[in-house]
Amino acid sequence: MAVSSFDIDAPRWDQNTFMGRLKHFFNITDCTTALLPDSRLDEAKALVESCRAGSIPPGTTEEQLHYAKKLYDSAFHPDTGDRMNLIGRMSFQVPGGMAITGCMLQFYRTVPAVVFWQWVNQSFNALVNYTNRNAASPITSKQIGVAYVTATSTALATAVGLNLYTKKAPPLVARWVPFAAVAAANCVNIPMMRQQEILNGIAVTDENGNKLGHSKKAAAKGITQVVVSRITMAAPGMIILPIIMQRLEKYKFMQRITFLHGPIQVMMVGVFLVFMVPAACSLFPQKCSLAVSKLEPELRDSIVSRYGESIQHVYFNKGL
Repeated sequence: MAVSSFDIDAPRWDQNTFMGRLKHFFNITDCTTALLPDSRLDEAKALVESCRAGSIPPGTTEEQLHYAKKLYDSAFHPDTGDRMNLIGRMSFQVPGGMAITGCMLQFYRTVPAVVFWQWVNQSFNALVNYTNRNAASPITSKQIGVAYVTATSTALATAVGLNLYTKKAPPLVARWVPFAAVAAANCVNIPMMRQQEILNGIAVTDENGNKLGHSKKAAAKGITQVVVSRITMAAPGMIILPIIMQRLEKYKFMQRITFLHGPIQVMMVGVFLVFMVPAACSLFPQKCSLAVSKLEPELRDSIVSRYGESIQHVYFNKGL
């Protein structure tokens, strides 16, 4: 392919298949990109924008364009083009998630430890959810605060309640309490952080990106898929790892290095997340679709009156 005809926005892999999306998200969730300075990211953005404008710098290779797009997708919001904060990027999910999840799994026995690490986790999640929202639906500082407090309260109530309830339960059940709290909080945190989309609808377009209106049903579908993806992302590490640790702790060598149990769990969570972050993000297409027949009657009638039967589906960015 001639670089002069290179389409920078065309997916490198087929986004209609799981494997194509998996390759894409392995590419943009590469945690090494989180180490790059802002100046390098801005250079990548400039190259992407130059390519879109049809003025590719002489000597630029196709591989350089692919790498620039990788950095752009990993660090800049798809709706606004603004650089996202480091902690909220999907490329930071592995280092950030492994540290917090490892500590939640290690320090689950006492109520103060449960409260502290659930609070840290929900603070992290709130920032990630806000960073990866559909930016076409603005949210106020008050709504952000309410969403944060509600999600954190849900996580704490679930974790502390189950922690007390499982005192007499088998040890393994108590180890699964952090996952139950994380799953419950995700069901609250994400919808609350994106409440404007639920209340006012999410912007929907035709396949060429022409705006058609706003749909609450599209918002509900997109947010539900994000909730499922986030719970799936956390599930293997938080369900399987406690089983592994419980068995390992029976060995004498593990009993002699209790001070290393925390770091061991952090590293093992990292192994899970390296695969689960891109896999969970790949469960559903980023560019989500919904049949016109399933839209709200007013929006459906508006589309049909303007375009007839030529538009069968609408499209929207579901967020991550």
